[in-house]
Amino acid sequence: MKQVQLITDGACLGNPGKGGWACILRFGEFKREMFGFESQTTNNRMELTAAIEGLKRLKESCAVEIVTDSEYVKNGITTWIHGWKKNGWRRADKKPVVNQDLWIELDRLVATHKAQWTWTKGHASHADNNRCDELATEAARNQITSEVGQSKA
Repeated sequence: MKQVQLITDGACLGNPGKGGWACILRFGEFKREMFGFESQTTNNRMELTAAIEGLKRLKESCAVEIVTDSEYVKNGITTWIHGWKKNGWRRADKKPVVNQDLWIELDRLVATHKAQWTWTKGHASHADNNRCDELATEAARNQITSEVGQSKA
């Protein structure tokens, strides 16, 4: 099984506001950067979208370490989602789960891989997380989508 690292980040100019997501996929010496935007969204939706878009690019089942600076995403997919699913996508207070559409998609994609979730402090010493932050912010600001091809890391 291939071992891949997926580093993700989301950004929002205003919350809600113009949003951007970015991710970096690393496999061996190869690195692929991706980013995109939504014109009206929230930061949490962009954090989730970054993980979803990265996982969508994996063409086969992988052992994937997903690095995020979002405790919302990490805790949601590793802990809270079990209760949400058991309770019909309702939180403990019986209110509907926010961003349910994205949680369902993320859960579906994660199930096809052997996933490990790692939290990193945002805007700190993780170079790839910092790069994702730059790309997500640029995507939000300029409303651009791009995929930079594979390159040596």
